[in-house]
Amino acid sequence: MMTPRYAYQRGHARHDWLDSHHTFSFGSYYDPAHMGVSALRVINDDAVDPGAGFPSHSDMEIISFVKHGSIEHKDSMGHVQSLPAGEFQLMSAGTGVPHSEYNPSDSEALNFLQIWIQPNQFGIEPGYQQKYFPLAAMRLIASPEGENGSLLLHQGARLYHIRLGAGHSIELRNLAGRTLYIHMVHGELNIEGTRLVEGDGATLTDIDEFKTHSQPGGEALLFDLP
Repeated sequence: MMTPRYAYQRGHARHDWLDSHHTFSFGSYYDPAHMGVSALRVINDDAVDPGAGFPSHSDMEIISFVKHGSIEHKDSMGHVQSLPAGEFQLMSAGTGVPHSEYNPSDSEALNFLQIWIQPNQFGIEPGYQQKYFPLAAMRLIASPEGENGSLLLHQGARLYHIRLGAGHSIELRNLAGRTLYIHMVHGELNIEGTRLVEGDGATLTDIDEFKTHSQPGGEALLFDLP
C-alpha cells in the first residue's frame, strides 16, 4: 500500500532567518496524523538565510543533505567541517553534544534537508560522520553496520540516495515486514502509477519489492525502516 504525502500538505514555518517545510510534526507545526514513519521522525526542507543557523539537539541520528549552498558545522568534539551540496553528514547526538549548523555565506542562501532518525538505543557516545558518495542510480548512504562504506546508523534502517536519468528504473527486493518512505529531492519519479515531484513523499507498507522509474529524471532519498 502506498500513501502519498504531497509537498503542499506539509507544515510550514517562516522565521526571520529560516523558511522551513515540515513533512512531519515539528516545532510549532503539530499534526497528530503525521508524527513520523517508524523510526523516521523529521524531514525538514530548510532554506537558511546567509549567516544564520541552528543550535544543538540530543538523542537523535541527525542526517543533513545539502541541496544548494553549503553548511558550516562546528561541535564540542572538535569537528569544524564544511558540508557542500551533494555530500551527506550524519551526527549521532547521543548523550548530547553542543554543535551548530550555519550558512557561512554572506550572500548565498542555503537549502538543505534535515533528517532525524530515532536511534535504537539512547545515551550513546556522540559521533560525527561525513562523506561524499559517487553518483549512482541507487546508492546506500547509511546502514546499521556501515555496509559497503556507508555511514554507520544506530538503528535498524537504511538510507538510499536515488538518482535516475530519463527512462531509467530501479527496484529493491526482499522487503517483507519493512516500511519504506521516499522523499523527492528534485525532478520526477513514478511509483505504482503515482507521479511524485520535488517535496513530495510517500509511505509504502505491506510490499515485497519496490520499483520506480523516472521520466524525465528524478532524485530522491529512500528510507528502508523497521
